[in-house]
Amino acid sequence: MFNQIIRKIGKFLPDHIYIEIQYFYHFKKFVRFDNPKSFNEKLQWLKLYDRNPDYVKLVDKFEVRKHISTTVGDNYLIPLIGAYDSVEDIRWETLPNKFVLKCTHGSGSNIICNDKGTLNRQKTIKQLIKWMRLNWFWYGREWPYKNIKPRIICEELLVDESGYELKDYKIYCYHGEPKIIQVMSNRSKGGYNLNHYDLDWNEIIIERKNHKPNPNLAKPILLQEMVEVSRKLSKDIPFVRVDLYYTGEKIYFGEMTFFPASGYIDYVKESDDLLHGSWLDLSKVKNY
Repeated sequence: MFNQIIRKIGKFLPDHIYIEIQYFYHFKKFVRFDNPKSFNEKLQWLKLYDRNPDYVKLVDKFEVRKHISTTVGDNYLIPLIGAYDSVEDIRWETLPNKFVLKCTHGSGSNIICNDKGTLNRQKTIKQLIKWMRLNWFWYGREWPYKNIKPRIICEELLVDESGYELKDYKIYCYHGEPKIIQVMSNRSKGGYNLNHYDLDWNEIIIERKNHKPNPNLAKPILLQEMVEVSRKLSKDIPFVRVDLYYTGEKIYFGEMTFFPASGYIDYVKESDDLLHGSWLDLSKVKNY
């Protein structure tokens, strides 16, 4: 209830005040902007002071495709079926039986269609219209989202070796160097599992609230290629999480995330928050 009230009046609050309130709501302690130590604190600091204008295009799920094409190559792009300025522009009859619809200006706004014949089109349209009206900036003050043009893209639906899902390989990169590989799996079963590995696929125990590890994850054959792709994409960026997919045959780009969980990551152990924070040197952040 408290968080809903803060969000309603949030548009009238300066960024740093809103962030301080949200940080206290999540962690029951004050964020130290003057001397941040933890990863979550440093992500809040980056919201305020790392204003690289390139980030706007990198978080835009349509515009980022140009960057991927020129940086690592078209072959890492999920095949694009269509791009639309509004929900009304979607020509449903031309879409394949399976596809994914994504709003380009936010997070978690995806429609996964496994069978167009059973898709509730009216419900889908209603949901897309709702998402298209949202500005994700106001939820966590992640400034790159503020001025993105809302659009919808349609991409091919991919699955991995499981035949029913597509695991998400989230590579945490600090100052252009990959450090941790986080794997999200079993999202289709409600909730999801989280595993963490180093660059050689040695499992690392990083406990997160309400997210258990998946005991059955195999090392991707193209692991080193995934690491190299994330290294190229994170060059000259203080922190970015590069999300990749692996179908068992090919690597595909997912998205670039500058503020995971908006800087409110639910670590069980404070030591993990501090360890991740130690890899991020704010003295190297360029003043734009």
